[in-house]
Amino acid sequence: SVARDGVPADARFLRRDLTARGETWRLLVGRDESERLQLRLVLTEGVVWSLGASMLIAFAGAALIRRALERRLEPAFRTATGIAGGDMSRRVPISGRGDEFDRLGQGMNSMLDRIETLMQGVRGVSDAIAHDLRTPIARARSKLEESLGQASTEEELRGAVEQGIADLDNISRIFRALLRIAEAEAGARRAAFAAFDLPAVLADAAEFYQAAAEARDQHLETDLPASLPMVGDRDLLLQAVANLLDNAVKFTPDGGTVLLAARRLEDGAIEILVTDSGPGLPQQDQSRAGERFFRADQSRNTPGSGLGLSLARAVAQLHGGELELADAMPGADPPGLAVRLLLPGGN
Repeated sequence: SVARDGVPADARFLRRDLTARGETWRLLVGRDESERLQLRLVLTEGVVWSLGASMLIAFAGAALIRRALERRLEPAFRTATGIAGGDMSRRVPISGRGDEFDRLGQGMNSMLDRIETLMQGVRGVSDAIAHDLRTPIARARSKLEESLGQASTEEELRGAVEQGIADLDNISRIFRALLRIAEAEAGARRAAFAAFDLPAVLADAAEFYQAAAEARDQHLETDLPASLPMVGDRDLLLQAVANLLDNAVKFTPDGGTVLLAARRLEDGAIEILVTDSGPGLPQQDQSRAGERFFRADQSRNTPGSGLGLSLARAVAQLHGGELELADAMPGADPPGLAVRLLLPGGN
């Protein structure tokens, strides 16, 4: 520390002793350090204040972001709380901004729509089972009771027992169909997916129903490619196509035509088409034809359980596809029915 113009100041000195001509000289050089120290102090204070301001801004920004996130997530939380309370009609509101929260809300709403549809299906199946199985069960029981009390000959008793067995077999078929539908809808059969050639499966289905069609003087035609490889559940697809052919042969009048066709579309998807020249379905019934146990008015007196198209739709959805119904010959009388299984074409 030195006095500069009478004012104390920090300084740094350099001293050297020099010898020349037998004399020793001392060289002393000094530098004023006060400006450098003052600059260091200013920089230190600036860093401290900047760090403090940055931390304050960071905390304030985090609080604002948290509040914004809470505001955006609050509707989803209220929706989840309402659904947990049993209100399955609740949905996450969409703000229309098109951001990640809207995409998350849309995904949740799609999931909730699917869950609600499945729950309605479960309730519908329960009601339908109670309604559709009650009659054959009651009839079988009544026949057996009647035969037990009134049958006077062994032949009459045998006939009643055979009728009861037939009714029970029909109930068993319905339960097996429901089980296959449940397995398909739950995706439990995806482990059975394997590569196979689709035309061979379709040819087997057509051959199985060829005799039934010929018995009614119907023409069962096929339009199949030489090869159409795909990956899926061969047995379920065979069952689905068999159900479609069964319906077509059943509802096509004597002398009519049933067509089974398959092709690969331009986008790579696979189309399986079953058309017939029967009475078709009214437009309002076509959208409901895939529901379990649904039967149009004109088919009430035709044998069946109303599960054939339900299984076909479940199989299509299992493979990532869809089932579509339309008039085979729009404007004609009768219009016929065209049922299309549209499946992804990955091989």
